[in-house]
Amino acid sequence: MSLKDQITADMKSAMKAGEKDRLKVVRLMLAAIKQIEIDKRIELDDAAVLSVLDKMVKQRRDSVEQFQNGGRNDLADIELAEIAVLDTYLPEQLSDTELDALIDEAISATGAESIRDMGKVMGQIKSKAAGRADMGAVGAKVKARLG
Repeated sequence: MSLKDQITADMKSAMKAGEKDRLKVVRLMLAAIKQIEIDKRIELDDAAVLSVLDKMVKQRRDSVEQFQNGGRNDLADIELAEIAVLDTYLPEQLSDTELDALIDEAISATGAESIRDMGKVMGQIKSKAAGRADMGAVGAKVKARLG
């Protein structure tokens, strides 16, 4: 079963169980997926769906930060609940040691020696760590290693 089919099945089960909060988030996920499929006129595979879900998590994390800075913890709690639902569909995050090993492997595979080669390294890492690591943090680690 594809990830998109799993999300659709979860929407039906959330409706039957009367889980309104979960249903809301699942419908948001399906709407985001459908929007991209319609815009690009393609059928998204699991990797593309993971990319969409990862983007949704990033947006919510940014919102949580903004709400907490603005003193709106009630809205931040709603966003955190949505992140919890989204995280159930994302693969397990890479540990620091796994991420370091992946960075070392990418640097040696590309022959990167300076910060100019960062794009090559990030391209290789992105394909292997898609949805499993915060690429902003990965970029900072790669920059520190190459710089």
